[in-house]
Amino acid sequence: MTSDFYDDPELAELAERLQDDDATVRRIALMDLADLDGDAHVPLLLAALGDDAAVVRTEAARALEAFESPATVRGLARLLSDEDADVRAAAAQSLSELKLPESAQELLPFIATDDPFVRAAALRGVRELRVPDSFAPALAALGDADPLVRREAVTVLGYLKRLDGVDALTRLAIQDPVPEVRRAAAGALGFAEETPAVLVALLAALSDQAWQVREEAATTLGKLRLRDAAPALIAALDDAYWQVRLRAARSLGRLRNIDALPGLTAALTHTISNLRKEAALALGEIGSPAALPALRAAESDPDPEVRKSVRLALQQIGAQA
Repeated sequence: MTSDFYDDPELAELAERLQDDDATVRRIALMDLADLDGDAHVPLLLAALGDDAAVVRTEAARALEAFESPATVRGLARLLSDEDADVRAAAAQSLSELKLPESAQELLPFIATDDPFVRAAALRGVRELRVPDSFAPALAALGDADPLVRREAVTVLGYLKRLDGVDALTRLAIQDPVPEVRRAAAGALGFAEETPAVLVALLAALSDQAWQVREEAATTLGKLRLRDAAPALIAALDDAYWQVRLRAARSLGRLRNIDALPGLTAALTHTISNLRKEAALALGEIGSPAALPALRAAESDPDPEVRKSVRLALQQIGAQA
């Protein structure tokens, strides 16, 4: 697009710089364009998606994140198959920032392409749009050969919060061979209703060989307030990874399970301050006076955040006494 097309002198000057032989000059012109108000310069950004230089295409893809339209979505989606990895990554990132539900219709067809990167990026782009039309392709993508595609499909179902997707998510939480997919499935079940299948899947995930899966399962069990999970969560307070212990403590606080008192009071002396903090908060939520001696002993904890949590817990127990 030539500079003669623009009445605005600044825009005309930038359009001329976008015709420069030097790719660096063109890239800097795009950066300057991105700082302009309004959207009169969007056609220039769209045109730059077809630039010969990868650095220019990358910059254009980044700049278009703020200008959502059908043309923008189509242009960015085409770049998902670009020969340059940086261009593909920039396009995928901008597509992940989509806000308008109508953009999904431009992106959904790309879930059926041969390239797994494109399929995953398309799913990632539609997940927060929460459009009903994304349910069927996401459900089908749970069987994709590529784990990244399966993980993104799981997140789409998690955002949609449809109960008819729960069975598929419970299977993946237990059976998928890739830990990151199992973790995503365990997290996505946070919207589910209390059913035997959900409880079984999350308890299995709480014993997963990957600590990240166990951590996610502990979190989801607390979100769902599955009281039958209390014994397993109490056992998780002795997990080899403090991250799992922390999430178990937080969930036990939500469940207000008094049987967790011994494990939580023991956690008040753990070397990791974040775990001590969560243990104190959980004890406060449970509200049992039996926790008072351990909490009072923790009032002099060296970490100010822990001391603050201990004071809050003492106040909660005092209020409930």
